[in-house]
Amino acid sequence: MERLERSGRWLRAALARGPLRRRLPALLLAIAVLGSALKDSDLVPDTPLQNKRNPLNVYFVKVAWAWTLWLLLPFITLSTYELGRSKLLYGRTRSALLVLRRLGALLVGTAVWYLCTELFIFIENLTGECSLQGQPSQPGQPPRLYASKRDCQRDSGVWNGFDISGHCFLLSYCAMMILEELAVLEALAIEHSSKLRVVINVLLVSLCSLTMIWVFMFLCTALYFHDFSQKLLGVLIGLAAWYGTYRYWYLKPFSPGLPLPNIPLSSKKYSYSR
Repeated sequence: MERLERSGRWLRAALARGPLRRRLPALLLAIAVLGSALKDSDLVPDTPLQNKRNPLNVYFVKVAWAWTLWLLLPFITLSTYELGRSKLLYGRTRSALLVLRRLGALLVGTAVWYLCTELFIFIENLTGECSLQGQPSQPGQPPRLYASKRDCQRDSGVWNGFDISGHCFLLSYCAMMILEELAVLEALAIEHSSKLRVVINVLLVSLCSLTMIWVFMFLCTALYFHDFSQKLLGVLIGLAAWYGTYRYWYLKPFSPGLPLPNIPLSSKKYSYSR
């Protein structure tokens, strides 16, 4: 338990505070630009990570939103309820309502993930054409026109379209969302002997580890996959989704709200690290 407590404190200092949240967008853009430059210059060595079937890609990145959702759901629920129940905020009933409001951020995130993914598929289908290799057309028959990447691949063809990097979009959006939600720890008061503190520490370590995986796999995507424009557009859409929610919409009354309400942070009594 002591090791878990130390890990929680170190990770909170490294990932949950403001400076990294402010610098991560620029870091992600820099990774996309420099990674693409290295890829185009053929300076990237061959590694197992360039295989799309590597374990990190199959078991984490392919279901990145599910991992993010499953860990943020209990974290937001427990941390928001505990924060809202304190004397500085609300009673139990209003704390429960605050939890429901804050969980709306996960519904918004799910909508962002789904709509952007569908938009990327639509753009790729709209801009692409199918190339059938080794399959000569039948005499007197016009070549078949394919409306989608799925139909083309069903006939063993190769679809050439503008494939916006879904990995760059989703990994940047998930990483920024996790760091935003961890900001609540700056005002969360939990006793050292509390079981809730142990649960929060486990979730904190898990979320910070997941964030590091997302940034690392973002780097791998920049080094091994997609064209520069596809990666740049993907990360810009991911950052725009984060900025439009946490930096604009969530400041409004009719929204899920920010993780950290306007309470006096100068009070040492309400510090997670006490």
